[in-house]
Amino acid sequence: MELSIRNIAAWLLSNYFMLTGKINPVKKLAKNGEILLSVYFHNPSKKLFEGCVKWFLNNGFTIISTEDLHSIIKNNKPLPACAVVFTVDDGWKENKDNIVAVAEAYKIPVTIFVTTSPVETGDAYWWTTIQKAYDKKLTNQSVGALKLVPNEVRIQELERIKQISSNNRDALTVEEIKTISQSAYVKIGSHTVTHPILTMCSDEKSYLEIFESKKTLEKWIDKPIEFFAYPNGNYTEREINNLKSNGFQMAFTTKPEYVTLNSFKSPFEIPRFDVLENVSFAENIIRMTGVWFAQKGTKNNKEA
Repeated sequence: MELSIRNIAAWLLSNYFMLTGKINPVKKLAKNGEILLSVYFHNPSKKLFEGCVKWFLNNGFTIISTEDLHSIIKNNKPLPACAVVFTVDDGWKENKDNIVAVAEAYKIPVTIFVTTSPVETGDAYWWTTIQKAYDKKLTNQSVGALKLVPNEVRIQELERIKQISSNNRDALTVEEIKTISQSAYVKIGSHTVTHPILTMCSDEKSYLEIFESKKTLEKWIDKPIEFFAYPNGNYTEREINNLKSNGFQMAFTTKPEYVTLNSFKSPFEIPRFDVLENVSFAENIIRMTGVWFAQKGTKNNKEA
């Protein structure tokens, strides 16, 4: 945990929520099959990911796969008691040791949504490139600001930065993706080609980001790619239609809500609670159980 006033305050608040039993109603709803928890990670340490796995298992939860969830939705089955789904966004190189190894050790399923271009080219993710340049005062455009501009403007600034500053690989390699995809506990999904903000893209660009990512991943692992996660959680009906036309069956958002029977109506808008890498474990417990977002005044710290 980064020691900041914000994190210390959040740690105290999270412990208060736990001591006052705020998690108990969530456990009861999950036990009764009224809700299902959907949790996502980015680049957690092995300690953090394993801690989350242990917490759920020790509290009577079963970690189910995205295929299980899709089957439940497709066949209109009841929600299983005390179930949670684990997904991971981007495809960070550390995922191999910190996610996959833990999933295999505990025999629990996890889906990794891969952004294909950084895997193929070895370039850093665009937001790490921008953040490092921003910290070095090589640009006055923050990551947050570039998420709000047309995609062409973001690319123009990114290309300018890449000409004056280099960064190391962030993502897994193609060979690692191929190897990981053979695991009985890991499923690969799509997270676009370059991880743009899809809603800031042209119609053609949005379509190609979805189409090309699926095509590339299927070529790499020789398996169908059926599930998708929206970069930064941004999408419109256009993106849903593009996913459907390309044979996707289900997509995940960053909406911090519980999966309920009502979620069956929108299999391309599955909600998820986030786990953050720079906060206390107590806060992450409160986040991944949804308590954090249910309390007045808390907000979703949406990441890439």
